[in-house]
Amino acid sequence: MQIPEGKKIYFASDNHLGAPSREASLPREKKFVAWLDEIKTDAAVIFLLGDLFDFWMEYKKVIPKGFTRTLGKLAELSDSGIPIHYFVGNHDLWMNGYFEEELNIPVYLEPKEFIINNKAFFIGHGDGLGPGDKGFKRMKKIFTNPFCKWLFRWLHPDIGVRIAQYLSVKNKLISGKEDITFLGEDKEWLVQYCKRKLQDKHRDYFVFGHRHLPLEIALNDTSKYINLGDWISYFTYGVFDGTNFELKTYKK
Repeated sequence: MQIPEGKKIYFASDNHLGAPSREASLPREKKFVAWLDEIKTDAAVIFLLGDLFDFWMEYKKVIPKGFTRTLGKLAELSDSGIPIHYFVGNHDLWMNGYFEEELNIPVYLEPKEFIINNKAFFIGHGDGLGPGDKGFKRMKKIFTNPFCKWLFRWLHPDIGVRIAQYLSVKNKLISGKEDITFLGEDKEWLVQYCKRKLQDKHRDYFVFGHRHLPLEIALNDTSKYINLGDWISYFTYGVFDGTNFELKTYKK
C-alpha cells in the first residue's frame, strides 16, 4: 500500500456509541462524524479499530437502531473511493456481513499486517491478546461460539438488544479506573504481546485500541507500540503521513 502524495492514513478506535445511552453519546457521535467529514479531504485510507458501537448485533434481517449519522458518513466516504478497514472489537463481536454488503467495508476478526510505504504495520483491536485476562478470554470464546450466537438470535431483537446493551454498559471498559491508568511497561499486556511478536518478525508499528488510553511506547530502536485511546474521554486518533506516525487530539 502506497500513500499518494499529499494524502494520509487515519486510525481511530473505541467510540462506544450508545453508551451509557443513545442520547448521552449523541454529542460524541456528532463530533466523530465531524472528524470524518474533515479528514475526507486528504484521507488515503481509514482504519477503524473496533468498538465503534457499545453493542452491535446483526440478526439476519435486523441491525440495532440508531447511529444513522455515523453509518451514513461511512457510506459516503466509502462510496467516494476512500478505503475503510474495520477491526471487530469486543463490544461489536457479532458482525455478520452488514458492513461488507452495505458499506463495502472489509471486517477483520483478528489482527492483520499491512505494508504501508514500506513500513510494516500490525493492526488490531487488542482484546484477548498477551498474557493474563483469562476470564475475558473464556468469555470471548462463549460469545463467539456459533451455537451460542444461534441461541441468542432466537430472542426477539427488542429483548436481545436490551439485554446486551445493559450488560455492555456495565462492562468495566467504560467505567473502570484501571483502564485510564498506565500500568508500566512490565504490566501492560499489549506491550508484552508486541515484544513477543517482534521475536518472530520485525514490525515498525503495532497499532491497537481497546485500552482506552493514548500510548506511544518504543519497543526497540525501530519499533513502536501505539494505542489510539478513545472517543469517550480523549478523542484521540492516529495519523501516518508516509514517514511518521503521530497521535493527535480532535478538539472541535
